[in-house]
Amino acid sequence: MEEQAKEKTKTNKIEYKNMNKKKLIIVSGVLAIIVIYAIYLIIKLIQNPTDIFVVKQGTIVEEETAVGYIIREEQVVKGNNYKNGMVQIRAEGEKVAKNDPIFRYYSEGEEDLNKKIQELDQKINEVLSKVNVPSGDISALEKRIDEKLDSLQNENNLQNIQDSKKSINNDILKKAQIAGELSPSGSYLKKLIDERKEYENKLNSESEYLNAPESGVVSYKVDGYEEVLTPDDFSTLTEDFLNDLNIKTGEVVASSTESGKIINNFTCYIAAVLDSEIAKQAELGDEVKLRLPSGDEVEGSVEYISDEKNKRIIVFKLNEGVEQLISYRKISFDIIWWKTTGKKIPNSAIGYEEKNGNQVAYITRILAGYTDKIWVKILRENDKYSIVDNYTRSELEELGYSDEEISNRTVLTLYDEIMAHPE
Repeated sequence: MEEQAKEKTKTNKIEYKNMNKKKLIIVSGVLAIIVIYAIYLIIKLIQNPTDIFVVKQGTIVEEETAVGYIIREEQVVKGNNYKNGMVQIRAEGEKVAKNDPIFRYYSEGEEDLNKKIQELDQKINEVLSKVNVPSGDISALEKRIDEKLDSLQNENNLQNIQDSKKSINNDILKKAQIAGELSPSGSYLKKLIDERKEYENKLNSESEYLNAPESGVVSYKVDGYEEVLTPDDFSTLTEDFLNDLNIKTGEVVASSTESGKIINNFTCYIAAVLDSEIAKQAELGDEVKLRLPSGDEVEGSVEYISDEKNKRIIVFKLNEGVEQLISYRKISFDIIWWKTTGKKIPNSAIGYEEKNGNQVAYITRILAGYTDKIWVKILRENDKYSIVDNYTRSELEELGYSDEEISNRTVLTLYDEIMAHPE
């Protein structure tokens, strides 16, 4: 009996162990299923972060970055004495009228003449400092000279500075003439003044002044492409032609010491070689926005199109921002083909159904636990988002929907909750 009891106890222990093993296997299996399901949910959450999307007002843009060649109406101004070096009368980017002087060339022996004039100015000032002649005219001139000297301290415009200096010199000479007429040292002062005028006349007579052939903006950024890249005939523009110019993108054109030019500051053009799908759909007259290197967005339009292999040469016309491009011949810029604002939703939230041969877009709205199908028309779309709006009754009728379907329809409004994946 005792042996049978021991054998039974041993058997019970074995059965208990086997039962525990089975329970452990079952629990492990359940845990494995839970872990696998959790991993599945995490992966699904990563792939589709949310199944609900709130409709909000938004903007979508279709744009691309391109390299463009600047084409302008510009006239190079160059004189005979270009080897002498030049003095800018008008500053870079300054607007001028037709026939205004813009720069001049140094005359022969100008440095020596200027030195002599400076020496005479010193002598004249020395004489004037010793002359004490009471005169209302002299007092008025001295006051005006002081005012002009004070104004020069805050002046940055080159032309204004030069004009003020010239005016001050004239006032000093007038003061010297008056003092010479009223003082005992008048004959000596008059001699100095006459000698100075003689040098100044010689300096002016031998200087070559260059005037603006047309009104526009002055520039000294002359690169030699003024007669090559012109708006006269865009048909000469090809990809090979533009590449052969070997112009570096974003390079600032160096200032010339021999010539200047007048630029039409109202209009310029940017030519680009493009191969995007949106560029291939562009048409003459299309309005676009161009983002310049400065970051400014300016209005533009498609002025010229030429198809070449799988690419297009497109010339854009600008009527603003022209002066920002004076220093460049080739730039990187952005073409904003279109920008639309409205009810913005992800493309993944749009489904399609066929109606009388037409593919009609719809979204699925969730409200109080119920779902509604809402037909929407797509105004604009890019790779990720669309701007949509509700169909009008007449539009739905044209698509073939019945009066009952139209009457029972719901419309999409801002802040509606829609399914991100209607299928």
